[in-house]
Amino acid sequence: MLRPPPQLRVSEWAERHRILGSRASSEPGPWRTSRTPYLREVMDALSAVHPARRVVFMKGAQVGATESGNCWLGYILHHVPAPVLAVQPTVELAKRFSRQRIDPLLEETPALKERVAPARARDSGNTLLSKEFPGGILVLTGANSAVGLRSMTARFLFLDEVDAYPGDVEGEGDPIALAEARARTFGWRRKAFLVSTPTIAGRSRIEREYAASDQRRYFVPCPHCQEMQWLKFERLRWEKGDPRSVRYHCEACDEGIEEHHKTAMLAGGEWRPTAEAQDPHTVGFHISALYSPVGWLSWEQIARDWDAAQGKPEDLKTFKNTVLGETWQEQGEAPDWERLVERREDFRMGIVPPGALVLTAGVDVQDDRLECDVWGWAEGFSSWLVDHLVIPGSPREREPWDALAKLLARDWPREGGGTIRIAKACVDTGGRDTAAVYGHLRRLRDPRIAPTKGVEGWNRAQPVQGPTPVDALVDGRKLRRGLKLWTVSVSTWKADLYRRLWLGRGDAEEFPPGWVHLPQGIEAEWVKQLVAEQLRTVKDRRGFARQEWAKLRERNEALDCAVLARAALWLLGADRYGERFWAQLREQVANAPLQPSELPTGGNVAPPSPPPVATDTHRPRGWLAPRSGWLR
Repeated sequence: MLRPPPQLRVSEWAERHRILGSRASSEPGPWRTSRTPYLREVMDALSAVHPARRVVFMKGAQVGATESGNCWLGYILHHVPAPVLAVQPTVELAKRFSRQRIDPLLEETPALKERVAPARARDSGNTLLSKEFPGGILVLTGANSAVGLRSMTARFLFLDEVDAYPGDVEGEGDPIALAEARARTFGWRRKAFLVSTPTIAGRSRIEREYAASDQRRYFVPCPHCQEMQWLKFERLRWEKGDPRSVRYHCEACDEGIEEHHKTAMLAGGEWRPTAEAQDPHTVGFHISALYSPVGWLSWEQIARDWDAAQGKPEDLKTFKNTVLGETWQEQGEAPDWERLVERREDFRMGIVPPGALVLTAGVDVQDDRLECDVWGWAEGFSSWLVDHLVIPGSPREREPWDALAKLLARDWPREGGGTIRIAKACVDTGGRDTAAVYGHLRRLRDPRIAPTKGVEGWNRAQPVQGPTPVDALVDGRKLRRGLKLWTVSVSTWKADLYRRLWLGRGDAEEFPPGWVHLPQGIEAEWVKQLVAEQLRTVKDRRGFARQEWAKLRERNEALDCAVLARAALWLLGADRYGERFWAQLREQVANAPLQPSELPTGGNVAPPSPPPVATDTHRPRGWLAPRSGWLR
């Protein structure tokens, strides 16, 4: 215990002791840093003898970043025993990380196997989320657990995939700040390793942390002129339609560099800082999948992935995040409303176009009215504005909600014959009359209505969360947990809408997937409301950039309704089930009995009379009996 820590670096420890098994690696056997030379300095910065306190690694896929973190954990267990906290995005991912990464690390590395007792041994201290060893303990937890983040004091922190962490952990703040607070008592001896693939510009945690570092890049020599440079995707070139012809072109001599040169280039590379760190104790590294060793992700495959992603914004985003290790810039600029007005199409409001397979509605609650927009959807998330309706009346009163119930019970005529009903409606419960809105929605008892609350955060993985039971006041009686409320990430859906509004047709006759179809009868004022906000970059109190939506105009009801209608489609399962969802809808439409169309050939179309709505607030007998469904 009195002997000082050995003057050993993490890369040296890995080469002496680390054994990779088939469960955790595609290349089992002794660890070889020469396979990924760019990881040597990253690992050495994690060594106890290195002065850095925070090591930031912003990277693409297939570069070995997580395994370098595992080598660090093994180094701690073997040579620098201390309490360690390893954080994954969720507790479930922490359990998976323990089974797939930590257990093989302990079992297949002889130097560690003798320091951690087998999990099956009695009182071994070796559990799924906790590994005790002489002089320390390794605790694994999820960033979504505030209890796990503040349950212990830790000298070392391994924060993996930080861009997938939630913005706020159970109301207690940022998970990175909560985790780093656990290490403050260790002073200059503490060390944190933050590693992640980046996500969205302005919201990416790893981009923010990398920007505050010295921003190191891995410079490699050109095999032809020996000029040192860091690899950029723009210098990767190939003939159109032939990814096999891919070559990397040197910035200095412009000679083509082939894939087989990469091994020697990586061996001769070095990390160079490109900025001055705001914190002298923070070092930052950035590397893309262009550096992936020969035999892993090839330049040819990168070229193929790039060609396959063209015209698909979501695939381009994935390519930029996971291959290039760069953030994706959302299309947050508001489209010109004049351009949208000019591209209105010749279909009538109140009638479902033939391409639409399902209807959803978004309802925005105002002080003196309910605004409801009905949208039709097809595969690829192409959408049609079917109707825009305003229901007058205070949301505190009963009448506008009864009118909304009649609207949902209405059959919407399809062009060519037949009818269809609204499948799901999201209702915004925010505002000054939230309690009254809760009560009326509870009274309606329509399973197609989803009460929602909008939040400004970004969450692409789960843009609609819930439901969460809330109290509801019905006819003066308080019903505890009487209503189920959904939380909608409005920023995510606004960015999705703007991306689709910016789509262009070019010379193509067909509309691209995701096209937003607007009817000729919609007013210009409504179109202005649809693009009433814009994504802007602002700086927080710490000086870091973040993005938020700001109003360009006072009224934005059309935008809010469009967001709610898209959230309703998500609740139906369109994003979760993909092609299966749309195939089932196509089959239902094909098999639905169609009646001859009786629509007039011109003029306005009078909406069909809605069926009467029962005023009884109790469920009628037989309410569980099979219904005809929302698609007739």
